[in-house]
Amino acid sequence: MTDKSLNEQIEKKYKVLGENPETYLNGLLHAKPITYWDYIDVDALLSLQKPRTNFKDEEIFIMYHQITELSLKLIIHELKQLTLDEIESEATFIDKLKRLKRYTNLLMTSFDVMRYGMDYDDYNTFRATLAPASGFQSAQFRYLEIYCTPIKNLINKEGKKRLPENPTIEDYFENIYWKDAGHNRKTGKKTLTLRLFEEKYLESFIDLAKKLQGKTLAERIQRFTNPSEDLIKAAKAFDHYYNVDWPIVHLKTAEHYLDKKGKTKAATGGSEWKKYLHPKYQQRRFFPKLWSEQEMIRWGEADLAESF
Repeated sequence: MTDKSLNEQIEKKYKVLGENPETYLNGLLHAKPITYWDYIDVDALLSLQKPRTNFKDEEIFIMYHQITELSLKLIIHELKQLTLDEIESEATFIDKLKRLKRYTNLLMTSFDVMRYGMDYDDYNTFRATLAPASGFQSAQFRYLEIYCTPIKNLINKEGKKRLPENPTIEDYFENIYWKDAGHNRKTGKKTLTLRLFEEKYLESFIDLAKKLQGKTLAERIQRFTNPSEDLIKAAKAFDHYYNVDWPIVHLKTAEHYLDKKGKTKAATGGSEWKKYLHPKYQQRRFFPKLWSEQEMIRWGEADLAESF
């Protein structure tokens, strides 16, 4: 590319925007060079850890969860493209589904930081200062699910029994699986953890679900009339990785701290964490049409994913 053609392209770019190219070129003359620490905003990033106690390992706990939120954002970054952009290429879908699996693998392997990286007694002391905060209140988990699958697929067997004949989006959210962690269906009482979470995010969940009607990842995949074996395999691998393998790793980490030394401890959010975390109870699948009846019966068994 010659200097002349580069200059012409710059002029064309800013004229299309209705701007004077010389204004921007003059600005470039005086702009400071970009640095790594400014581009990544390192100083701000490293200042985001604010422990509530003097236990050193609490900072590890905070940083781990911040890493988790960034990993979830990576997944959502891909999901937005797969659902809201008009991507017609099966190869692109396969590539991005593989990315989703890699990002989920990052979530899984990083859990060792939590499982083996904190003092057991210190953790079980400082965690009391965190109530009623809970990882349950991560909104990105919920946004991710809404991008992946129609909301009806996030209702478990008991929830389906409570649905009216022609459920609305609001009806589905009233009976969504994750509310079982904080809503006593017999008494109608909700935990403070759930109440605060709904007050902040429920409306945005409902709005996103309405926006994505007919456009979720599951529905985008179904548009391929004769999907290849590679596409089906990539979709099932991500589905199982995220909805079985990842929750089981999470459960084992929780057991390490909450189900040790002869006494089962309560979660900070007050949920029945063993039941809530295990995939056989959640029964969450993003792409149920890709799984056989036998595979769904075996949901939650690790060897189900051996072919992936």
